[in-house]
Amino acid sequence: MNQSPQIYIRAFEESDVAALRRLICETIDVSYAPVYPPKALDFFKAFHAEEKVRERAQRGTVLVAEANDAPIATGSLLEGEIFAVFVHPDRQGVGLGKALMERLEEDARTAGVTESVLSVSLPSKRFYEGLGYEIIEERSRDLGDGQCLNFWKAKKRL
Repeated sequence: MNQSPQIYIRAFEESDVAALRRLICETIDVSYAPVYPPKALDFFKAFHAEEKVRERAQRGTVLVAEANDAPIATGSLLEGEIFAVFVHPDRQGVGLGKALMERLEEDARTAGVTESVLSVSLPSKRFYEGLGYEIIEERSRDLGDGQCLNFWKAKKRL
């Protein structure tokens, strides 16, 4: 009988940084490339560079979901804002993102946050709406050469 590997959600450790970077870039390449132009993909990758992950871990919370001792999902909470939630494309749709969000929302509530506001990428809109987030604003960032990064702001009472 083939058993699924045990999945653990734990706090970030410095030794995770390179593996999280690979996880984030793979997720961007697979999940974002069909809906965003190249400059937007570059923007996302720069926004989630190794030094940014380290900074988030030092100033806030970075969670890591792992199976077989390898990161398969991550999410961050910094100054009451949840962001950088990435689930490896091979692991999407099985509840990992939801489990991370529940933990991050609980951490936010514990810190006194009563309303979560976050940025929603094009491929993640349905996911966040399914968690009870309400789209409150459409935004676009001009990246030059006729390329834009389109996204939404969303909120949820915690």
